[in-house]
Amino acid sequence: MNVSRKKGPLYLQIKKILKDRILHGVYPLEANIPSEPQLENEFEVSKITVRNAINELVLEGYLEKKSGKGTKVIRNTSASKLSKGKRFTEVLVEEGHKIQKQLLKAEIISNQEGSEPYRLFGEHCFRIERLYRLDGVPYIHFTHYLDSRCIKGTDPSDLSVQSLYDLIEEQDISLEKFRDGFAVAIAPSSVAEILRVKERTSLLKRSRYSYDEAGDVIEYSEGYYNTDMQHYIVNFDR
Repeated sequence: MNVSRKKGPLYLQIKKILKDRILHGVYPLEANIPSEPQLENEFEVSKITVRNAINELVLEGYLEKKSGKGTKVIRNTSASKLSKGKRFTEVLVEEGHKIQKQLLKAEIISNQEGSEPYRLFGEHCFRIERLYRLDGVPYIHFTHYLDSRCIKGTDPSDLSVQSLYDLIEEQDISLEKFRDGFAVAIAPSSVAEILRVKERTSLLKRSRYSYDEAGDVIEYSEGYYNTDMQHYIVNFDR
């Protein structure tokens, strides 16, 4: 995987990619990540660049380095300022599952008059479609709608390896609140096909509104979950 100096310090880009892999179970808890030479070859960077990325994750408590024993994953959950609850994907990873993200589309679209994206963002917005696989099988389809200013200067390829919310906050937009709504709904035929379910199958639908400090909606998303594979779990810490 290539990284580019145009996107900022190389070690920070590699750090984000490695962290994403940890949070999604690609590198399981208590397992070693690839060796430094392997990562140097993958990203085509110097030893010091890889080492700096790893040291950042060590300082944040995700990795532990032991001489002669490699670098081990010791934490696979992120700290969320929006909730004490664990993210759904983190719960699945803790249970030993592997989550893989796939970017399907990232484009400016014209919103249909009367639709929720039209009400929130007007005639045009940026739409991102993502597929999450659970242990290799299509499980969740997300469609995110954002004001196009939120991803100004962002390379769409970044969306395949980094958290969307991290990218938004890199634009100096602070997300202060989420509001989630759940319903049983029939997925669009295109989504049903991607999730490999029969047309007009009822699925769990999650609608999310993400707000900034001023209370404005920054992102609206719709997610369809094939709960026949895995129930949706909410896990709160006291």
